[in-house]
Amino acid sequence: MDNAKRAKVLIQAMPYIKKFVGETIVVKYGGNAMINEELKAAVMSDLALMQLVGISVVLVHGGGPEINAMLDAVGKESVFKDGMRVTDQETMDIVQMVLAGKVNKSLVQLFERHGGKALGMCGLDGRLLMADKLASAHDLGYVGEIREVNPEPLRMAMKDGYIPIVATVAGGYDGKVYNINADLAAAQIAAKLRAKKLILMTDIRGLLRDVNDDSSLIPVVNVSEVPMLKRDGIIKGGMIPKIDCCVEAVRSGVNRAHIIDGRLEHSIILELFSDEGIGTMFYQL
Repeated sequence: MDNAKRAKVLIQAMPYIKKFVGETIVVKYGGNAMINEELKAAVMSDLALMQLVGISVVLVHGGGPEINAMLDAVGKESVFKDGMRVTDQETMDIVQMVLAGKVNKSLVQLFERHGGKALGMCGLDGRLLMADKLASAHDLGYVGEIREVNPEPLRMAMKDGYIPIVATVAGGYDGKVYNINADLAAAQIAAKLRAKKLILMTDIRGLLRDVNDDSSLIPVVNVSEVPMLKRDGIIKGGMIPKIDCCVEAVRSGVNRAHIIDGRLEHSIILELFSDEGIGTMFYQL
């Protein structure tokens, strides 16, 4: 890129930087962006830039592939029902160890290698996430449904200049530990913090009218349109819970929610700091 193009990029980004300075943005990090080393580096540099220009960021992460790998290593089969992991006590122990331990701390280390400041935590810290056992048609074991979010540990970390990196295991009112869906956790954290934006990183471009045609991306959706899009079969399958998270966040006070393609390098920066943006944005009038 020559100097003129660099200058144009910076000029285009300036209004957006001014708009988001001092605001809170919650990013749910998962999918291919967590297992591809180049994409991981791009995400961390995006977050470091956001922190540098004065945006408060909370990173909420999953870790399904790492959990599967550890379960395979100990000879335990991964079982899913209705798209959710069946989590018995042994599986829950592994989930907690992998998410709140290996994955969380490796993300903190990687982020700080890119010049940022981060604190790793999970839902057990400071009663950040409190949950009951999820009511389901199938017994999913230690899968939880969030009942309470305590934002104070997050606010304290951000006030001191750190990005909280949150692993989604929660404490139960019954004294147990529960596995929490990372999209749902990110949406509820964003709502509690009254975040300016919730960004869900996925392995598709966003909401497509035709799942086999990437050019059929729907860039903007009013949350009032979601029931119609479900009836028309445009929102279906695995997109339903992700979009429901976006709807819940927006209706709970988050200004905008986005589903973006985490397979694209610097996707967060492209969404935040460019005129065109990427992915699908959800809003409410």
